[in-house]
Amino acid sequence: MKINLKEAEKLHTLKGWGTSACWWSQACPKGETADKIAHLLYDSDGLNLNIYRYNIGGGTDMNNYRVENPWRITESFLQYDRETEKFNWDFSKDSNAVNMMKKSLELGNIDTLILFANSPHYSQCSTGQASGSFLYSTCNIPKMNYKKFVNYILDVAQHFLDEGYPVKYISPINEPQWKWGGPFVWQEGCHYETEELVEIFRMFAEEIILRDMPVKLYGPESGQYLGKTPEYLAALTADEMIMKVLDVFAVHSYHSDNRPEERYEFKELCVDTYPSLRFDMSEWCELPNKSHTKDFKGALITARIIGQDIVYSGCVSWTSWVAVNNFSIKEDGFDYSDAMITADFDFSDWYVAKRYYGFAHFSKFVPVGSVVLDFGFRPSEDNNDFNVFAFLTPDNKTVLVAVNEGENQSVTIDGDFYTMQIITSVQDDELKEVYNGEFKNQIEIGSDSIVTVVVE
Repeated sequence: MKINLKEAEKLHTLKGWGTSACWWSQACPKGETADKIAHLLYDSDGLNLNIYRYNIGGGTDMNNYRVENPWRITESFLQYDRETEKFNWDFSKDSNAVNMMKKSLELGNIDTLILFANSPHYSQCSTGQASGSFLYSTCNIPKMNYKKFVNYILDVAQHFLDEGYPVKYISPINEPQWKWGGPFVWQEGCHYETEELVEIFRMFAEEIILRDMPVKLYGPESGQYLGKTPEYLAALTADEMIMKVLDVFAVHSYHSDNRPEERYEFKELCVDTYPSLRFDMSEWCELPNKSHTKDFKGALITARIIGQDIVYSGCVSWTSWVAVNNFSIKEDGFDYSDAMITADFDFSDWYVAKRYYGFAHFSKFVPVGSVVLDFGFRPSEDNNDFNVFAFLTPDNKTVLVAVNEGENQSVTIDGDFYTMQIITSVQDDELKEVYNGEFKNQIEIGSDSIVTVVVE
């Protein structure tokens, strides 16, 4: 394979890398464990992430809930007494999650703090539960409670702003197209039809402007590239009030892991049609997850998805779903947790999963402000085993990330360079520098490996 970097086209500029603190951070105890995980994610010696997603939970009525996993039962600052029907704020709640956010911010690399919600507060929901309606594909919040929902989220945001947290974005809706709820629930969620979504976003925009808050809207966190996503985009951008405050159209890249063509189509239908709007890929994990935590295949898939999402979809940032998920031991004895770090429920035991290193090959070497380069390579569903992605960093270094899920590959690099650094990860050896010296125009990419090449 030949990579002609002399004629590579400059595309969009990278805004960052991130992950979500949803579910796990509320269970992570203060102290050494929290410090270590914050450093693994947000320190310059770790993944060097700059985007932090804090979940404003819908809260839980312990006498009326159906979610069984304790990590997915959220603690809300808004306390509701059903007997007196009175509310009060208690900002001592969710203290572990707030501690993790604070620890991560103190490391100095975070420039984007997003507050997001999977559901309105349970007291505002038709079911009295934040896990969706009793009927599939039915909105779980009556219109008369829309304003309460808006105030709930923005009051929490204002609290954090008053406390000095640099909140940048409010994301009130998550994956509106999915059927959330029904007879079996596993997490918070709320279905919205397009007109419901637009009405809620408009009310958020109006209230943000009325309050003169220094935040922007982010969303709607659509659950896939295609499907309803172009419809949401058209509806939101047609509303003048929303567009005064909507700064980022956020989408998730689920259900297209082996279909790079969906990214090409999303770019054409959405990104290219609205060139003045920023697009972020704000959530992904391997779904369904077929890679256990000790299998390097998880790192390979993660790296391939990151590269294809950033280069081909036109999105300018990439954020994983939860940074940590709980152990998920299957019949074969392996742990199929889908996060970068896996832990038991109380964090007495935890470790880094292989997919962490798939992310590291990008986030540690491709900084914010890097420009995506297009040298003409296009994978397809039938030809997806070998991928190479290219970036130009702010300090004028060129970074290539090669993801090889097939046989050994020879790569020829055409460009005017003098030095070269090569970092490789394979099943039993991660982020190993295997070369640092004069530029050479031909390199070998071993099978089942991720290779980052930095040339200057």
